[in-house]
Amino acid sequence: MTAHYPGRAAIETYGAGGFGFAGMSHRGSIVALPSGIYAWNMNPTALTPDDFAMAIAEKDAFDLLLIGMGPEMARPPRPVRAALEAAGIIYDPMATGHAVSTYNLLLEEKRRVAAALIAVAFGG
Repeated sequence: MTAHYPGRAAIETYGAGGFGFAGMSHRGSIVALPSGIYAWNMNPTALTPDDFAMAIAEKDAFDLLLIGMGPEMARPPRPVRAALEAAGIIYDPMATGHAVSTYNLLLEEKRRVAAALIAVAFGG
């Protein structure tokens, strides 16, 4: 993960393979953590525990990790679920569109939320 927006921001748009937030756009997947929004370089069809290392490192700064799994709801692979559970992270996988909406709502309510969002081709 290299690109970084240093702050918390609502996701204004998603689709076309990326996301819009804080008046900027990013092509590709992102991780939105309390420390900022980062480019998420991973293989969406082969997620590994290492793909969640930043979330695990910041686990004490949020209460819920939303995982936008792409165009449809899917469960993360068993090793990812095991790593998140071992770290004590409560997570909720869902389609990326639902994860964006839920993230924005919880962020607006000042809740301690984080999100790992796989980019999709379509969106809102």
